[in-house]
Amino acid sequence: MGGAVCDAARMDRQKRSLLAHTDHPIAAPLDDDSVTRLLQHAVRRGDERLLDLGCGEAAWLLRALAEHPGVSAEGVDISEAALERARALAGQAGVGDRLTLHRTEGDGFASPHPFDVVLSVGATHAFGGLLGTLEAARAHLAPGGTVLVGDAYWLEEPSTEARELLGEYDDLAATVDKVVAEGWVPVYAHLSTRHELDDYEWCWTGSLSRWALDHPEDPDAPQALEAARQHRDEWLRGYRDSFGFVCLVLRRD
Repeated sequence: MGGAVCDAARMDRQKRSLLAHTDHPIAAPLDDDSVTRLLQHAVRRGDERLLDLGCGEAAWLLRALAEHPGVSAEGVDISEAALERARALAGQAGVGDRLTLHRTEGDGFASPHPFDVVLSVGATHAFGGLLGTLEAARAHLAPGGTVLVGDAYWLEEPSTEARELLGEYDDLAATVDKVVAEGWVPVYAHLSTRHELDDYEWCWTGSLSRWALDHPEDPDAPQALEAARQHRDEWLRGYRDSFGFVCLVLRRD
């Protein structure tokens, strides 16, 4: 068992993430209706320039481009496989001419123009946490622009194990307080429901397990299956009852 866990840790993280999100391309615990509602609050005019820091396969941007013919978008991510999938999906949807993708670290991205809407949902780890993500987003934000950010919070006091697994977060009130203290004004928010939280975890572990079972000849199959088992065990026994997720639509004070 210990050896299998070590092998799981050696599986390429980007490949594992791409496989795990096969059935849930929005890399956060949100259903389709929640994504639509959040975009409605962030994209108000329909001609905005969007930027997604940590876009993955650009699911948020593809949704916005499909719903708003006047929107243009750029996405930033370090996974070439995810960006290739994004390009293919954009071509299939007929929005590829309005989507530009950059393979680079989010904190190293530079653009000659600002953006009306900056998104970063479920990627705050790349910027050292929620406030670091907001600082990075602000650097790209046009005056009067909007940020859509998603991050974890504690639903209830976590166990020591949960803290060790996920790191340090605040409860909801403290999370909002520290955002407001930095000069941001929440204009909308969504708290992921129990169904959304559970559905995301079952999709993550299930997609990875299904791929491993369907591709037993792949050298990564045993590691993928073990990674799914380990993740599922940590979720069910470690943090399911204490983990929450909030998406905030923010403007500057």
